[in-house]
Amino acid sequence: MPSSPVTGPVVVLGGGSLGSAILSGLAAAGLDGLRTTTRTAASAHRYDGTGIDATSVEDDPDANRAAVRDAAVVVVGVKPAGTAEMLRAIGDALPADAVVVTLAVGTPIAALEPALPEGAALVRAMPNTPVRVNRGVTGLARGSAVADERFAEVRSLFGLLGEVVVVPEERIDAVAAVAGSGPAYVYLLLERFAAAAVGLGFEREDAERMVAATFGGAVAMGDATGEAPAVLRRGVTSPGGTTAAAVAVFDERDLGGLIADALDGAMRRAAELAAR
Repeated sequence: MPSSPVTGPVVVLGGGSLGSAILSGLAAAGLDGLRTTTRTAASAHRYDGTGIDATSVEDDPDANRAAVRDAAVVVVGVKPAGTAEMLRAIGDALPADAVVVTLAVGTPIAALEPALPEGAALVRAMPNTPVRVNRGVTGLARGSAVADERFAEVRSLFGLLGEVVVVPEERIDAVAAVAGSGPAYVYLLLERFAAAAVGLGFEREDAERMVAATFGGAVAMGDATGEAPAVLRRGVTSPGGTTAAAVAVFDERDLGGLIADALDGAMRRAAELAAR
């Protein structure tokens, strides 16, 4: 069981999909002192028996402020439109050395810093949902008031959840487009491949199981060998064979261009959110 990289409680405000995924991953990594607040009592009860201290604003209107009073790291996982309001509500209850981590998409650090006391340490993070199983990717961008040693602690904390990529803030939305949304793209591919397999005559259950195992095995082989995807692909693609015929269709339909266009769409939406 690893020791905590931070010297104090880790608090997640807001129990949405990302917030709960972070909590689950940190709990699985063996961290103690995890706390969360939720909007409703029913949501808080979902953490019963997990070792995570959960309170709801429905039960205690002061729950958010009470949760952060001795926190080392406070992860704010409420919706982007409510992030600044949440920061204003907890600002004077935060310890002076606490680091606040915001998950708000399309919301720059500069837009949130005025909601906190002057000099507060603010980090912007973009995790993806596989942090729940400690196989996630998190992009981190630091505000100007974050000391080197505190940022190192935050980086180590998210390192318990998977890979960490440190970027300038102007690249954090690109991390969101690639890694943050990335699991949805993978699941979409799994859906479409399984549907195509059903079209070839397989039963739905067999198709889904076969496709999921194929994708999972391919990724695991890459992890085990350390070889580049292009090298592994060539190892499967015999010249003039059936795989080459399928790959030729992907190339003809410009799969790479389609992916680039999809990422551009995600980036445009992030820019729209930032401009609101």
